[in-house]
Amino acid sequence: MATITQPISPFPFHPTPTTLHHHYTQLSTVLTYATSLSHLKQIHAQIIRSHLDRSNSLLLKLVLSSSTSSLDYAVSVFKTMYKPEAHLCNKFLRELSRSDEPEKTLLVYENMRREGLVVDRFSIPPLLKAASRVLGLSEGMEIHGLASRLGFDSDPFVQTALIGMYAACGQIQEARLMFDKMSYRDVVTWDIMIDGYCQNNCFAEVLLLFEEMKRSTVELDGRIFSTILSACGRAGNLDFGRVIHEFIVENNIGLDSHLESALVTMYAGCGSMDVAQSLYNRLSPKNVVVSTAMVSGYSKLGQVEAARLIFNEMDKKDLVCWSAMISGYAESDQPQEALKLFNEMQVSGIKPDQVNMLSVISACANLGALDQAKWIHMFVDKTAFGEALPINNALIDMYAKCGSLQGAREVFSRMRRRNVISWTSLISAFAMHGDADSALQLFDQMKTEDIEPNWVTFVGVLYACSHAGLVKEGRKIFASMVNEYNISPKHEHYGCMVDLYGRANLLREALEVVETMHLAPNIVIWGSLMAACRIHGELELGEFAAKQLLELDPDHDGAHVLLSNIYARERRWDNVGEVRTLMKDRGISKERGYSRVELKNEIHEFLMADKNHQEAEKIYWKLDEVVSKLKLVGYAPNTWGVLIDLNEEEKREVVLWHSEKLALCYGLIKAERGSCIRIIKNLRICEDCHNFMKLASKVYEREIVVRDRTRFHHYRDGVCSCKDYW
Repeated sequence: MATITQPISPFPFHPTPTTLHHHYTQLSTVLTYATSLSHLKQIHAQIIRSHLDRSNSLLLKLVLSSSTSSLDYAVSVFKTMYKPEAHLCNKFLRELSRSDEPEKTLLVYENMRREGLVVDRFSIPPLLKAASRVLGLSEGMEIHGLASRLGFDSDPFVQTALIGMYAACGQIQEARLMFDKMSYRDVVTWDIMIDGYCQNNCFAEVLLLFEEMKRSTVELDGRIFSTILSACGRAGNLDFGRVIHEFIVENNIGLDSHLESALVTMYAGCGSMDVAQSLYNRLSPKNVVVSTAMVSGYSKLGQVEAARLIFNEMDKKDLVCWSAMISGYAESDQPQEALKLFNEMQVSGIKPDQVNMLSVISACANLGALDQAKWIHMFVDKTAFGEALPINNALIDMYAKCGSLQGAREVFSRMRRRNVISWTSLISAFAMHGDADSALQLFDQMKTEDIEPNWVTFVGVLYACSHAGLVKEGRKIFASMVNEYNISPKHEHYGCMVDLYGRANLLREALEVVETMHLAPNIVIWGSLMAACRIHGELELGEFAAKQLLELDPDHDGAHVLLSNIYARERRWDNVGEVRTLMKDRGISKERGYSRVELKNEIHEFLMADKNHQEAEKIYWKLDEVVSKLKLVGYAPNTWGVLIDLNEEEKREVVLWHSEKLALCYGLIKAERGSCIRIIKNLRICEDCHNFMKLASKVYEREIVVRDRTRFHHYRDGVCSCKDYW
């Protein structure tokens, strides 16, 4: 392709008709090869100097050429055109309706109307397409009215565009009325109507319309089936997808690469990965779209290793594919891999979008690494994401889960625009850190500023009350949610109330909530009651709750473990053996506890009694030292929670080798003197480790922050932020 390598020679100010024609030809040719906005602006200047600025055909060519570089510039040039003919306007409208900024189509249309420019029947479809893409129902209805006034509403192209507009804007009945009015429907019209039903999850209507289409004279083609299969994959409707697949096979419909890809994508989207993989193996070549569907399908099922194999085999990877793999790691509790892949993506030259950044921020939040969180925040501020509301809301949650309430507060205070999610995120941050007073104050401030709380907000506030023992406040807030805000309680709210009463040892009230709630108790409700019974030693009710939970989820590891622990506390070792045997036979295993500690931008992970770390010898030597020093200030290993048949000495060793103690000792070895040690624990911290951390914070004059499964513990000078109520 030719490029402009030197400035265009200036034209004389008074060209003759011959030179005008010559200049027109030259500029038209140069426009064909211009590649940058600066070149286009240079050509525009020459158009003006050569007195060709009244040549609408030349200006339109400039407009269309510049639309790929700068739509704003293209629109500004279009506005300078002198009464452009309708066909020239329509070319620009079509270009805009296909662009990344379809809303500019409607802005140009408004300008055309103000200038009194002619709108013909060819103007309507691109305008309706733009309205569809921006979900502009009111604009689309206005254009529909214009088409009716001008007598264009019987044109099949206009009618087809109206069907697409109404369907995209959720007005599927209006779309169907227009469809039924049409005297002639081609395959494109049927495709758009079927796609409209699919987009609106009206699959029963799709099946009926599909049957009607088979009876019509329209020849079925692969595009129709691809549309339906794609929608089935998006909606997870495997049964309907199978019906379409069977029809394709039974009627010997030719399977081109596009339709084969649609089948793979449908099965992957529905989680039927065995069938998807079988079809995928037959594809050659495999395009990036279908490979990404496979990556996404495996990732959603938590099979990230299988997803990564396909990801690694791909020759070309776009942003969507990278995002699918990063999201897969983030949602499969492998945040380190997600962040590592994000770095690889940047090295490969792929720039993230908002969806990608949200996955990365989520991964960082799950990892709980504050240094990583600060780096992500710096990256956001350096890019165009710093003002995005969803990004800032995610940053609040990220800082909270990484143990920095201050960071969460600062993000919130700097936000120019906040919504209910912003307020809810900070309330939930206070709640998980045990700062119930701040959570309640923020809740009151939110209401003062006329931000109406939603059901998630109330979950955060009730959670704060339950973890601080604020029974009276919790009752009042739950009542206000129902009576003042007309929010019907969900399982999450009932779970918080059961937890609130249970932690406060008001087990009768907790059971009353379970028995009177208008929803059937789920595993979360029974789990909350079960956990409260375990804490307060209410074995009979705990056994009842555990058995109720197991009826809902026979493979629930926590319920089996609790039953085992209840029997162990009563030294009913035969019953313990029965539960453990049942777990083994069913392949149910207790979730393994692990702890992570972040040191100098590196994450170190420990299991209980872990000897795999390269500095394990030093860690256990440090553990002996720490235990010796803590015993001088009153520490004695608490073996009450060790519910296996061991002698007392063996129980003490089990307690001392818990993963959070190993993580703490490594932090004491490696972290700078006086610095905060941050530990992430995947299970609830036990009583012994809680006391251990309190004493260690005093003896070693360190702040220790532990995030366990439900909340944060900030240990300073021998005291925990939870006030020993967790």
